[in-house]
Amino acid sequence: MRSHLLNDTTAEQYRRSVTDGVERVAAKLATTDRPFTGITVDALAPRIDGIDLDQPLHDTTAVLDELEDVYLRDAIYFHHPRYLAHLNCPVVIPAVLGEAVLSAVNSSLDTWDQSAGGTLIERKLIDWTTDRIGLGPAADGVFTSGGTQSNLQALLLAREEAKSDSLAKLRIFASEVSHFSVKKSAKLLGLGQDAVVSLPVDHDKRLQTVALARELERCAKDGLVPMAVVATAGTTDFGSIDPLPEIAELCEQYGTWMHVDAAYGCGLLASLKHRDRISGIERADSVTVDYHKSFFQPVSSSAVLVRDAATLRHATYHAEYLNPRRMVEERIPNQVDKSLQTTRRFDALKLWMTLRTMGADGIGQLFDEVCDLAREGWKLIAADPRFDVVVEPSLSTLVFRYIPAAVTDPAEIDRANLYARKALFASGDAIVAGTKVGGRHYLKFTLLNPETQASDIAAVLDLIAGHAEQYLGESLDRAS
Repeated sequence: MRSHLLNDTTAEQYRRSVTDGVERVAAKLATTDRPFTGITVDALAPRIDGIDLDQPLHDTTAVLDELEDVYLRDAIYFHHPRYLAHLNCPVVIPAVLGEAVLSAVNSSLDTWDQSAGGTLIERKLIDWTTDRIGLGPAADGVFTSGGTQSNLQALLLAREEAKSDSLAKLRIFASEVSHFSVKKSAKLLGLGQDAVVSLPVDHDKRLQTVALARELERCAKDGLVPMAVVATAGTTDFGSIDPLPEIAELCEQYGTWMHVDAAYGCGLLASLKHRDRISGIERADSVTVDYHKSFFQPVSSSAVLVRDAATLRHATYHAEYLNPRRMVEERIPNQVDKSLQTTRRFDALKLWMTLRTMGADGIGQLFDEVCDLAREGWKLIAADPRFDVVVEPSLSTLVFRYIPAAVTDPAEIDRANLYARKALFASGDAIVAGTKVGGRHYLKFTLLNPETQASDIAAVLDLIAGHAEQYLGESLDRAS
């Protein structure tokens, strides 16, 4: 079995095996004509259930053949221009190359003696990102597994900085369309059920600062502690960006930690055209960024950034076998001192490879393209009498609903939209997401692929309308 260990004696086998895998994926990408095959759970599950993991195939070629049957053939391919569903981006080649390198070398970014250069590369990228945000010379941060972890760590720091004698007094303020991880984090941090105050949004799905001011004042009068305000720069459902400058003013007035969840909107940090949409982010105490959303990086590649590096001490724990306190005095850089994780992949390498190959302007150009496409798509939908679109896009998300001319029952329209989404997914021709607005079912395009064209949007709208009309026709037949 030692022949499967990657080392100096198996380097050639490694080269052949990885090359074989890459060639198969490349062939699949080159011939994929739709984002999904439409396979069902009932059809795919027996194939995987039938594999006996205690009976290995002993050959990577045979394993890749099997993988074709259980995964590659029916995978959902985000690179396809008609994948329009969730916040999944197509990835850039330099980052995929970085993924291959980091997986093979397998550095762990917790301590210097496991990562050396990797530690310095990650720190350089953190500095680059905090500079782009404008957090100032004392800023710092660390890579994370994703936006949920980043939000959790930011709120942990906010909780500790609040210095309250009672967790029950702490309050977090966020808009009603903020990410679910805010409430999840509150629970994990031991706060009460009512710790997160959901604030109303305006017509553009942006947090209403009048409501925030009112709740902060009420909080102070009731003897409660305003632990944090979570402003969102790119909500999951709408891509909306909260009014960051006004929120910053209120946070300063009430001495409240300002966290900006820019997991989606962080692409604007590299934008050549739309950077002003996140003006005010530089006043945050902490920021979440997901490079694997709008920097076109493979999952996972994310970070949490803070204005004051000293606040990261709240995540520090010293273990004698790993990062004893003396290492701080010896100025040995251990990233575990800042992280909620211990063993951690060198995900920063993917972004490093991307920036060194494409540059920030290259990333920004791609993100600008999808933002501009969303504007074009919004005009298409707004002009189409078959659909109702909710808000003009701030980033690259469009939320809309098929509205049949001859049907007025909202529940029946809900069912038609749900049916259209499911039927479209089952066909594999395109994939769209869904959400609720005002209790009603809506559909959602999340545009993160610069290869998607307005003609793709128009074609998918026609497919949606066709499926919805088919459902309504069949429904009418059943009723009669």
